[in-house]
Amino acid sequence: MSWGTELWDQFDNLEKHTQWGIDILEKYIKFVKERTEIELSYAKQLRNLSKKYQPKKNSKEEEEYRYTACKAFLSTLNEMNDYAGQHEVISENMTSQITVELARYVQELKQERKSHFHDGRKAQQHIETCWKQLESSKRRFERDCKEADRAQQYFEKMDADINVTKADVEKARQQAQMRHQMAEDSKADYSSILQKFNHEQHEYYHTHIPNIFQKIQEMEERRIVRIGESVKTYAELDRQVIPIIGKCLDGMVKAAESIDPKNDSQLAIEAYKSGFEPPGDIEFEDYTQPMKRAVSDNSLSNSRGEGKSELKFGGKSKGKLWPFIKKNKLMSLLTSPHQPPPPPPASASPSAVPNGPQSPKQQKEPLSHRFNEFMTSKPKIHCFRSLKRGLSLKLGATPEDFSNLPPEQRRKKLQQKVDELNKEIQKEMDQRDAITKMKDVYLKNPQMGDPASLDHKLAEVSQNIEKLRLEAQKFEAWLAEVEGRLPARSEQARRQSGMYDVQNPPAVNNCAQDRESPDGSYTEERSQESEGKVLAADFDDEFDDEESLPAIGTCKALYTFEGQNEGTISVVEGETLYVIEEDKGDGWTRIRRNEDEEGYVPTSYVEVYLDKNAKGAKTYI
Repeated sequence: MSWGTELWDQFDNLEKHTQWGIDILEKYIKFVKERTEIELSYAKQLRNLSKKYQPKKNSKEEEEYRYTACKAFLSTLNEMNDYAGQHEVISENMTSQITVELARYVQELKQERKSHFHDGRKAQQHIETCWKQLESSKRRFERDCKEADRAQQYFEKMDADINVTKADVEKARQQAQMRHQMAEDSKADYSSILQKFNHEQHEYYHTHIPNIFQKIQEMEERRIVRIGESVKTYAELDRQVIPIIGKCLDGMVKAAESIDPKNDSQLAIEAYKSGFEPPGDIEFEDYTQPMKRAVSDNSLSNSRGEGKSELKFGGKSKGKLWPFIKKNKLMSLLTSPHQPPPPPPASASPSAVPNGPQSPKQQKEPLSHRFNEFMTSKPKIHCFRSLKRGLSLKLGATPEDFSNLPPEQRRKKLQQKVDELNKEIQKEMDQRDAITKMKDVYLKNPQMGDPASLDHKLAEVSQNIEKLRLEAQKFEAWLAEVEGRLPARSEQARRQSGMYDVQNPPAVNNCAQDRESPDGSYTEERSQESEGKVLAADFDDEFDDEESLPAIGTCKALYTFEGQNEGTISVVEGETLYVIEEDKGDGWTRIRRNEDEEGYVPTSYVEVYLDKNAKGAKTYI
């Protein structure tokens, strides 16, 4: 079976067929290229999906991934990321092993096909030329024969005519002989050319064309084999990543099997356990006896009795709760510090002050006294702490010792803070050791650097270590207090139920009691908590529509101040801010950085520029 013998007369069809084969190959290349694009797009979408559901760093979501169910989900996301990587591998391998190779082969195939058909056309042109020569010699032979026949007839006619001279007859005879000779020569030439053409034609149909067509056939068969190999490679490249994809799926199954509901339940206990004891039994109150009802030791009865009066007071009385205090005045009472401000540092450089100026801790008792000054006409109100806490939560403030949290949660937060400070201390100590080693190297090799240049950095690191240690000791003391290693702050903190046996307490004493809880820090009676929510809600409604204080000038920070406590704000040396309340004689100035960030700084730390015309105005300087 050979194209040279079977398709000897199908030159044009073979040319079309081979071109169709190349078109098929190019179509297959295009198909593979689009497949690689789909694989890349799919891998990209999988990676984006995995990234979208990854927990954000330093967020609440990251804490949630302690649970085994969340860990399994995170493992699934990671495995899916690896799964996407295998689709990228498929795309890369198909591009390098199929698309690129076949594109190069197509170019070579086009050149080879062009060469073979060029040889075929050349052979066709040669046989056509030979045929034209044969036809020309044949026509010349035919013409010479006719001319010789006419010359012979003319000679015979002249020879039979008695009126023609002998010379004319001789001339006619010579002309006939010449024509016969020309016919013989044409015959010989025609015969020679015919033999040559037959030889060339035999070579053309039995040698040249079969060879050319055989090469074209081999070329076409190689193309077909190449397509088959590419299709096989296409499947094998998919098959190669199946084991890795299977491992990814196995990882997902393993992650699912690692889910432990008991462990998650224990983690939920650790996360939300308050540390309080459940309330005891409610004592029976005998209303049949004509005697004064005894209040139960449990605070639930107390809260039930007092809640009515408190809710009655804390009802919708907008405009009556604080009829003589404006919002900004009350905000100042709740947030302004009540201790003398720290003296300015000896040097303007922040490094000159080892620990930096510390803002005073806000004390609770002076705040209750301030509230008491305005509440002489309302002696029964004893939920100021709830009101203050609600306002503090609105302002985003959190006590430094986490006293707003239940005991167990407070212990966890303090332990976390201690661990963070210990890590910072270790980091600073490592930095100090590195600086010390570098200083020793400079001392041994002065040409490498000046040892004195490291003294300032070494002193700064030492000051940071000392500052962090003091901070760690402070949180460790709070942690020890929570864990019971140190005495509690009051007898009431030792109570297990968190409820108080109180009968008609005075307003101020009740407020002081409300500060304490079984851990000495958290909450008051349940009725007071509900009363605080009502008051805080009315309190927030009272001041939601109030405008913020206008700027009365500007100030420039002379030193860096780290406002770490409630009511203060941190400033950096050289920073310019707005003054919204000048010093009232207590050594503190109230400033604003933007609409949502304001607080107090020591007056000695800033240089104030008041604008008399701006007092009471809303526009800033």
